Amino acid sequence: MQLVPGIEDLFSASNGELRIGGAPVGKLADEFGTPLFAYDESVMQQKWDALRSTFPPRFEIYYSVKANPNLNILAFFLAQGAGLEIASEGELHQAREAGCPPERILFAGPGKTPAELQLALTEGVGEIHAESILEIERVAKIAADLHRTAPVAIRVNPEADAQGGAMRMGGKPAPFGIDEELLDSALDFTLSHPSIEFRGIHLFAGTQILDSDVLLTQYRKGAQIAKRVAVRLRKALHSLDFGGGLGVPYFQHEHPLDLAGLKTGLTNFDREIATDPDFSGTRLVVEPGRFLIAEAGVYITRVLDVKISRGKKFVILNGGMNHHLAASGNLGQTIKRNFPFAVANKWGEAPQETVEIVGPLCTPLDTLGRTLAVPRVEVGDLVAIFQSGAYARTASPLGFLSHPTPPEVLVNQGKARLIRKRGEPSDYIRDVQFIGEPLAARQDG
Repeated sequence: MQLVPGIEDLFSASNGELRIGGAPVGKLADEFGTPLFAYDESVMQQKWDALRSTFPPRFEIYYSVKANPNLNILAFFLAQGAGLEIASEGELHQAREAGCPPERILFAGPGKTPAELQLALTEGVGEIHAESILEIERVAKIAADLHRTAPVAIRVNPEADAQGGAMRMGGKPAPFGIDEELLDSALDFTLSHPSIEFRGIHLFAGTQILDSDVLLTQYRKGAQIAKRVAVRLRKALHSLDFGGGLGVPYFQHEHPLDLAGLKTGLTNFDREIATDPDFSGTRLVVEPGRFLIAEAGVYITRVLDVKISRGKKFVILNGGMNHHLAASGNLGQTIKRNFPFAVANKWGEAPQETVEIVGPLCTPLDTLGRTLAVPRVEVGDLVAIFQSGAYARTASPLGFLSHPTPPEVLVNQGKARLIRKRGEPSDYIRDVQFIGEPLAARQDG
């Protein structure tokens, strides 16, 4: 096994077999087939409860749909009281289908199309977070044509003093948001359009942050920018959105986010905000996704083959980077590191060999684990990759080599239910659109 702190507190094992949500992994594999993604509902609940108790009641929590858009997962967090943050028309349809009221939807992301903006305004989403001057102008025109007033917040790309996280999204030249030094001119432009109701500021400088001090620095930076705008407008803003960014440990050198330290800092921050008239009535929003769902998900695959090539042993699985691009290191990693993993039906057994774990694809990129110490692996064994609930299935090239897409299963108290069926190879054939007659129907001469 190669785990990170906290995983053994979230999952159990019995008779040398991993259990997810109380269900033996072998039973899940037999019932639903492999590869599959399994989500432990109790872990989702633990993560929600931990986050809700960390942030003061004044903060509203919106689940970031991009982390995992499965309808059942959206419905779960909606039932806890979350709103939803979306970044596309598809995610808007997902949010509405899951039962989210339109006013509880925030629409962010660069490159929103006119059709998406029109749909968002027609649906009545709570806020559109504008990422450029052109987008503000586009929203204003569409809203005027619809005889509506568009609720708009400006996403700010902050100066470098608010940077942080494994993947920076601000504090440098970026497609995200409007540079802080251009904020005043963006405000002038926004306020000049009667079809726009300016609502507030959105600040999101980085993601996968494991240092509570970095988060608190970003929150204070957001408050500083919001206060400057409120002073200029001579009234408190309707909303201040701090984005997401809360991380989870993926690799052995990483440790979980210090929620106790974050809570202490947030309590002091909230106390300061509460006594400042420039924040009177201002909604404070955070948009976590990864933190809420990543640790609940496990990718389960089966060993198809074990072979030795020039002295190196390869374990070949029936699923790979086509289902889990992040675990292969091809989704943002500059140095390939192994995700937490275990031979799920040999839990707790001592390592006996060192192997490379690869998927079934015809590319050397399809490597899920390098130089891994494992128990002796045999054909038919099950391999589990943890931290697979976020940016896994839907962040992967599912169509590559036209393998079946993996199902998703939600498990709670030993009972599992299918929440996305397995795709079949024939699905790709149905997607083909012929130009003219199919070849088989053509006649020579």
